[in-house]
Amino acid sequence: MLIGEVARRSGVSARMLRHYESLGLVRPSGRTGSGYREYSGEDIRRIFHVESLRSLGLSLREIGRALDDPGFVPSALVDDVVRQTRERIAAETELLTRLRRIHATDPAGWEDVLQVVALLQALGSQCADVRQRAALSSGGEVPVPVEALVEAALGETDPNVAGALRWALARSGDGGPALLAESLRSPAAVVRERAVQALAEMPGEEAAERLRDALAHPDAVVRGHAALALGTRGAADAVPTLIDMIVEGRNDTDAADALSVLASDTAAADRIATRICDRLAHDTTGAAARGRLTQALAGIPGTRVSGALGELSHDADRAVALTAMYLLRLRDAR
Repeated sequence: MLIGEVARRSGVSARMLRHYESLGLVRPSGRTGSGYREYSGEDIRRIFHVESLRSLGLSLREIGRALDDPGFVPSALVDDVVRQTRERIAAETELLTRLRRIHATDPAGWEDVLQVVALLQALGSQCADVRQRAALSSGGEVPVPVEALVEAALGETDPNVAGALRWALARSGDGGPALLAESLRSPAAVVRERAVQALAEMPGEEAAERLRDALAHPDAVVRGHAALALGTRGAADAVPTLIDMIVEGRNDTDAADALSVLASDTAAADRIATRICDRLAHDTTGAAARGRLTQALAGIPGTRVSGALGELSHDADRAVALTAMYLLRLRDAR
């Protein structure tokens, strides 16, 4: 079969067939009387073998070795191709992410594109000062894409840079709360904590709704950060979690402060006091927890608390009784 016919049937161009021949990959077995290349059935099978191996990403040099070296072990080469392919996919994915983030800023010209690229590179710098400056400059004329800010905030270990990134996220506009809420499902506890910390500093009702959802999170740390943030916003949904924090001794002082903020009117104060008294009366509430709950009553106004402190001043637990008496004296003095 002549080269033109082989090219037509195999789909491999005549030019490529000549290139294969120059490399010694596929040499036609014969020549016609006029000197034209003539391919045998075995030659054509070899062409298809070459094309099959090319489809796996092997170089022509590797293909020649695979076909001609009797001692060749394919598994080693396949492993190498797998590694190279993964590296290539990772690089292409990173490039796609960067392009998507640049596109999200809707650049007006190449100067804007270059500024975004510079900011993205700065966020990935090994130098904490560079990362911090990039975060603080993200609210300029060409903003950093919110997705990049979220990724940086979730991976940041330096507390100063992390604070700057949360500040930038709070001013980044739409998209941040949803991305941070998705990160609350991360298997890494540190990522979940960073996500809820950033969410706690974001303004607006969407962020508040995401924090309310986080009150039911299985991670106690996430629930705690969400409750403290909601407490400062005056959200009564946080009260049960805040009381749980006091009982468990997790940021109990901050939780008590948040409860005092929520007890802004008589009705709210009475509801909070009732919940605390219910936990004090619970059989499973230990002595240390009862002491913390009694101390938490100090920041709650109203007659309901005064009555509860009066009862607690006669508590069988001497520490609880003394704390209650002390708080009563303070209230009387005021």
